[in-house]
Amino acid sequence: MSKLPIGLTIAGNDPTGGAGILADMKAMHSREVYGMAVITSLTAQNTLGVQDVFNVPVDFIDKELKSVFDDELPHALKTGMIAEADMMTLVAKYIKKYKIPYVMDPVMIATSGDRLMTDQSMNTLINELIPLADIITPNLHEAEAIAGMKITSEEDIKVALKIMREDMGASNVIIKGGHLEGDAIDYLYDGNDIFTLSANRIDTNQTHGTGCTFSAVLTAELAKKKSVMEAFKTAKAYITDAIQNSPNIGRGNGPVNHFSYKED
Repeated sequence: MSKLPIGLTIAGNDPTGGAGILADMKAMHSREVYGMAVITSLTAQNTLGVQDVFNVPVDFIDKELKSVFDDELPHALKTGMIAEADMMTLVAKYIKKYKIPYVMDPVMIATSGDRLMTDQSMNTLINELIPLADIITPNLHEAEAIAGMKITSEEDIKVALKIMREDMGASNVIIKGGHLEGDAIDYLYDGNDIFTLSANRIDTNQTHGTGCTFSAVLTAELAKKKSVMEAFKTAKAYITDAIQNSPNIGRGNGPVNHFSYKED
Protein backbone atom coordinates (compact mmCIF):
# COMPACT_ATOMS: atom_id res chain seq x y z
CA MET A 1 0.00 0.00 0.00
CA SER A 2 1.55 3.27 -1.11
CA LYS A 3 2.35 5.78 1.64
CA LEU A 4 2.19 8.60 -0.90
CA PRO A 5 -0.63 9.62 -3.23
CA ILE A 6 0.29 8.71 -6.80
CA GLY A 7 -0.42 10.71 -9.95
CA LEU A 8 0.09 9.33 -13.45
CA THR A 9 0.66 11.49 -16.50
CA ILE A 10 0.20 10.13 -20.03
CA ALA A 11 1.77 12.72 -22.30
CA GLY A 12 4.66 13.79 -24.50
CA ASN A 13 8.19 14.72 -23.50
CA ASP A 14 9.72 18.20 -23.82
CA PRO A 15 13.51 17.78 -23.52
CA THR A 16 13.91 21.30 -22.11
CA GLY A 17 11.54 20.47 -19.24
CA GLY A 18 9.06 23.30 -19.58
CA ALA A 19 6.05 21.28 -20.76
CA GLY A 20 4.84 17.68 -21.04
CA ILE A 21 5.74 14.96 -18.60
CA LEU A 22 8.71 16.79 -17.06
CA ALA A 23 6.52 19.78 -16.18
CA ASP A 24 3.89 17.35 -14.86
CA MET A 25 6.47 15.61 -12.66
CA LYS A 26 7.69 18.89 -11.18
CA ALA A 27 4.14 20.03 -10.48
CA MET A 28 3.10 16.74 -8.88
CA HIS A 29 6.24 16.46 -6.77
CA SER A 30 5.91 20.05 -5.57
CA ARG A 31 2.40 19.11 -4.41
CA GLU A 32 3.84 16.09 -2.52
CA VAL A 33 2.42 13.55 -4.92
CA TYR A 34 4.51 10.72 -6.35
CA GLY A 35 4.54 11.09 -10.12
CA MET A 36 4.56 8.34 -12.74
CA ALA A 37 4.74 8.92 -16.50
CA VAL A 38 3.81 7.08 -19.69
CA ILE A 39 5.38 8.78 -22.72
CA THR A 40 3.25 9.06 -25.85
CA SER A 41 5.52 11.23 -28.01
CA LEU A 42 9.08 12.46 -28.04
CA THR A 43 9.38 16.06 -29.16
CA ALA A 44 12.38 18.06 -30.24
CA GLN A 45 11.32 21.40 -28.81
CA ASN A 46 12.48 24.31 -26.72
CA THR A 47 11.19 27.72 -25.70
CA LEU A 48 11.45 28.85 -29.35
CA GLY A 49 9.12 26.21 -30.77
CA VAL A 50 8.65 22.58 -31.79
CA GLN A 51 11.26 21.34 -34.24
CA ASP A 52 10.10 17.73 -34.64
CA VAL A 53 7.84 15.07 -33.13
CA PHE A 54 8.27 11.28 -32.92
CA ASN A 55 5.15 9.43 -31.81
CA VAL A 56 5.79 6.31 -29.73
CA PRO A 57 4.29 3.18 -31.36
CA VAL A 58 0.95 2.38 -29.78
CA ASP A 59 1.94 -1.19 -28.86
CA PHE A 60 4.82 0.19 -26.80
CA ILE A 61 2.52 2.70 -25.07
CA ASP A 62 0.36 -0.30 -24.17
CA LYS A 63 3.41 -1.96 -22.58
CA GLU A 64 4.17 1.22 -20.60
CA LEU A 65 0.61 1.38 -19.30
CA LYS A 66 0.56 -2.32 -18.45
CA SER A 67 3.82 -1.95 -16.52
CA VAL A 68 2.30 0.81 -14.40
CA PHE A 69 -1.09 -0.76 -13.73
CA ASP A 70 0.23 -4.28 -13.12
CA ASP A 71 2.41 -2.96 -10.31
CA GLU A 72 0.63 -0.08 -8.52
CA LEU A 73 -2.69 1.65 -9.10
CA PRO A 74 -2.34 5.45 -9.36
CA HIS A 75 -4.81 7.53 -7.39
CA ALA A 76 -5.48 9.92 -10.30
CA LEU A 77 -4.25 10.34 -13.86
CA LYS A 78 -4.05 13.01 -16.52
CA THR A 79 -3.52 12.99 -20.24
CA GLY A 80 -1.69 15.65 -22.16
CA MET A 81 -0.39 15.29 -25.69
CA ILE A 82 -1.98 12.25 -27.35
CA ALA A 83 -1.35 12.83 -31.03
CA GLU A 84 -3.09 9.89 -32.72
CA ALA A 85 -6.53 8.31 -32.57
CA ASP A 86 -5.29 4.78 -31.81
CA MET A 87 -3.38 6.12 -28.80
CA MET A 88 -6.60 7.67 -27.48
CA THR A 89 -8.55 4.45 -27.95
CA LEU A 90 -5.87 2.57 -25.99
CA VAL A 91 -5.82 5.07 -23.14
CA ALA A 92 -9.62 5.05 -22.98
CA LYS A 93 -9.50 1.27 -22.45
CA TYR A 94 -7.34 1.67 -19.34
CA ILE A 95 -9.44 4.52 -17.94
CA LYS A 96 -12.62 2.47 -18.35
CA LYS A 97 -11.01 -0.57 -16.72
CA TYR A 98 -9.49 1.11 -13.66
CA LYS A 99 -11.98 3.97 -13.08
CA ILE A 100 -9.62 6.37 -11.30
CA PRO A 101 -10.10 10.17 -11.41
CA TYR A 102 -9.11 11.45 -14.84
CA VAL A 103 -8.07 14.97 -15.87
CA MET A 104 -7.85 15.64 -19.60
CA ASP A 105 -5.69 18.48 -20.88
CA PRO A 106 -6.61 18.48 -24.58
CA VAL A 107 -3.18 19.46 -25.90
CA MET A 108 -3.62 20.56 -29.52
CA ILE A 109 -1.46 23.65 -29.92
CA ALA A 110 1.78 24.47 -28.12
CA THR A 111 2.35 27.88 -26.51
CA SER A 112 4.58 28.62 -29.51
CA GLY A 113 1.62 28.05 -31.87
CA ASP A 114 2.78 24.69 -33.22
CA ARG A 115 0.04 22.10 -33.78
CA LEU A 116 0.55 18.93 -31.72
CA MET A 117 -2.54 16.89 -32.63
CA THR A 118 -3.57 15.46 -35.98
CA ASP A 119 -6.94 16.59 -37.35
CA GLN A 120 -8.30 13.04 -37.49
CA SER A 121 -7.70 12.64 -33.76
CA MET A 122 -10.31 15.26 -32.87
CA ASN A 123 -13.36 13.02 -33.29
CA THR A 124 -11.75 10.29 -31.20
CA LEU A 125 -10.95 12.79 -28.45
CA ILE A 126 -14.55 14.02 -28.43
CA ASN A 127 -16.19 10.60 -28.67
CA GLU A 128 -13.90 8.43 -26.53
CA LEU A 129 -11.96 10.53 -24.01
CA ILE A 130 -14.14 13.51 -23.11
CA PRO A 131 -17.03 11.31 -21.83
CA LEU A 132 -14.57 9.63 -19.43
CA ALA A 133 -13.08 12.85 -18.03
CA ASP A 134 -13.72 13.99 -14.48
CA ILE A 135 -12.26 17.35 -15.53
CA ILE A 136 -11.37 18.67 -19.00
CA THR A 137 -9.16 21.79 -19.09
CA PRO A 138 -9.10 23.46 -22.52
CA ASN A 139 -7.75 26.95 -23.09
CA LEU A 140 -9.80 29.26 -25.29
CA HIS A 141 -8.29 28.05 -28.57
CA GLU A 142 -8.79 24.40 -27.62
CA ALA A 143 -12.33 25.10 -26.42
CA GLU A 144 -13.11 26.71 -29.78
CA ALA A 145 -11.81 23.65 -31.63
CA ILE A 146 -13.70 21.17 -29.44
CA ALA A 147 -16.99 23.07 -29.23
CA GLY A 148 -16.84 24.10 -32.89
CA MET A 149 -17.47 27.78 -32.23
CA LYS A 150 -15.72 31.12 -31.95
CA ILE A 151 -15.22 32.38 -28.39
CA THR A 152 -14.89 36.12 -27.94
CA SER A 153 -16.89 36.80 -24.78
CA GLU A 154 -17.92 35.41 -21.41
CA GLU A 155 -21.28 34.41 -22.88
CA ASP A 156 -19.48 32.36 -25.53
CA ILE A 157 -17.48 30.63 -22.80
CA LYS A 158 -20.69 29.68 -20.98
CA VAL A 159 -22.11 28.15 -24.17
CA ALA A 160 -18.89 26.17 -24.79
CA LEU A 161 -18.83 24.93 -21.18
CA LYS A 162 -22.32 23.50 -21.59
CA ILE A 163 -21.55 21.92 -24.97
CA MET A 164 -18.60 20.03 -23.48
CA ARG A 165 -20.51 18.86 -20.45
CA GLU A 166 -24.09 18.39 -21.59
CA ASP A 167 -23.46 17.29 -25.18
CA MET A 168 -20.05 15.60 -24.89
CA GLY A 169 -20.23 14.14 -21.39
CA ALA A 170 -17.34 15.54 -19.36
CA SER A 171 -18.21 15.59 -15.65
CA ASN A 172 -16.59 18.99 -15.07
CA VAL A 173 -15.27 21.52 -17.57
CA ILE A 174 -12.70 24.22 -16.84
CA ILE A 175 -12.10 26.76 -19.60
CA LYS A 176 -9.01 28.85 -19.01
CA GLY A 177 -9.83 32.38 -20.11
CA GLY A 178 -6.29 33.72 -20.23
CA HIS A 179 -6.52 34.70 -23.90
CA LEU A 180 -9.45 37.09 -23.42
CA GLU A 181 -8.97 40.77 -22.58
CA GLY A 182 -8.95 41.93 -18.97
CA ASP A 183 -8.21 39.81 -15.91
CA ALA A 184 -7.24 36.16 -16.33
CA ILE A 185 -10.52 34.44 -15.42
CA ASP A 186 -10.99 30.66 -15.39
CA TYR A 187 -14.46 29.11 -15.54
CA LEU A 188 -15.59 25.83 -13.96
CA TYR A 189 -18.92 24.22 -14.86
CA ASP A 190 -20.03 21.20 -12.83
CA GLY A 191 -23.44 20.70 -14.43
CA ASN A 192 -25.25 22.87 -11.88
CA ASP A 193 -23.31 26.11 -11.53
CA ILE A 194 -20.55 28.07 -13.25
CA PHE A 195 -17.79 29.16 -10.88
CA THR A 196 -15.07 31.68 -11.73
CA LEU A 197 -11.60 32.37 -10.35
CA SER A 198 -9.85 35.58 -11.34
CA ALA A 199 -6.27 36.81 -11.19
CA ASN A 200 -4.55 39.93 -12.46
CA ARG A 201 -3.20 39.47 -15.96
CA ILE A 202 0.59 39.13 -16.02
CA ASP A 203 2.26 40.72 -19.04
CA THR A 204 4.85 38.08 -19.89
CA ASN A 205 5.82 35.50 -22.49
CA GLN A 206 7.03 33.14 -19.75
CA THR A 207 4.06 30.80 -20.12
CA HIS A 208 5.52 27.65 -21.69
CA GLY A 209 3.81 24.60 -20.18
CA THR A 210 1.10 26.46 -18.27
CA GLY A 211 -1.64 24.07 -19.42
CA CYS A 212 0.40 21.00 -18.52
CA THR A 213 1.25 22.42 -15.12
CA PHE A 214 -2.32 23.52 -14.31
CA SER A 215 -3.78 20.10 -15.17
CA ALA A 216 -0.99 18.29 -13.30
CA VAL A 217 -1.79 20.23 -10.14
CA LEU A 218 -5.47 19.37 -10.54
CA THR A 219 -4.46 15.71 -10.89
CA ALA A 220 -2.23 15.87 -7.82
CA GLU A 221 -5.02 17.36 -5.72
CA LEU A 222 -7.51 14.72 -6.89
CA ALA A 223 -4.93 12.05 -6.02
CA LYS A 224 -4.99 13.50 -2.49
CA LYS A 225 -8.79 13.10 -2.53
CA LYS A 226 -9.48 16.82 -2.69
CA SER A 227 -12.76 17.95 -4.22
CA VAL A 228 -12.90 19.36 -7.74
CA MET A 229 -13.48 22.86 -6.31
CA GLU A 230 -10.56 22.55 -3.90
CA ALA A 231 -8.33 21.31 -6.73
CA PHE A 232 -9.48 24.17 -8.97
CA LYS A 233 -8.63 26.81 -6.36
CA THR A 234 -5.19 25.32 -5.69
CA ALA A 235 -4.35 24.95 -9.38
CA LYS A 236 -5.36 28.56 -10.10
CA ALA A 237 -3.29 29.95 -7.23
CA TYR A 238 -0.34 27.71 -8.14
CA ILE A 239 -0.21 28.64 -11.84
CA THR A 240 -0.64 32.37 -11.11
CA ASP A 241 2.31 32.23 -8.72
CA ALA A 242 4.35 30.08 -11.12
CA ILE A 243 3.95 32.64 -13.92
CA GLN A 244 4.70 35.59 -11.64
CA ASN A 245 7.94 33.93 -10.51
CA SER A 246 9.08 32.46 -13.83
CA PRO A 247 12.78 31.49 -13.84
CA ASN A 248 13.62 33.18 -17.18
CA ILE A 249 14.96 30.07 -18.88
CA GLY A 250 15.49 30.01 -22.65
CA ARG A 251 15.32 32.60 -25.42
CA GLY A 252 11.60 32.29 -26.27
CA ASN A 253 8.39 31.47 -24.39
CA GLY A 254 10.02 30.47 -21.13
CA PRO A 255 8.71 27.97 -18.56
CA VAL A 256 6.97 28.72 -15.30
CA ASN A 257 8.36 28.18 -11.81
CA HIS A 258 7.18 24.89 -10.32
CA PHE A 259 8.81 25.51 -6.95
CA SER A 260 7.70 28.98 -5.84
CA TYR A 261 4.11 28.38 -4.69
CA LYS A 262 3.58 28.24 -0.94
CA GLU A 263 0.12 27.82 0.53
CA ASP A 264 -0.97 30.40 3.10
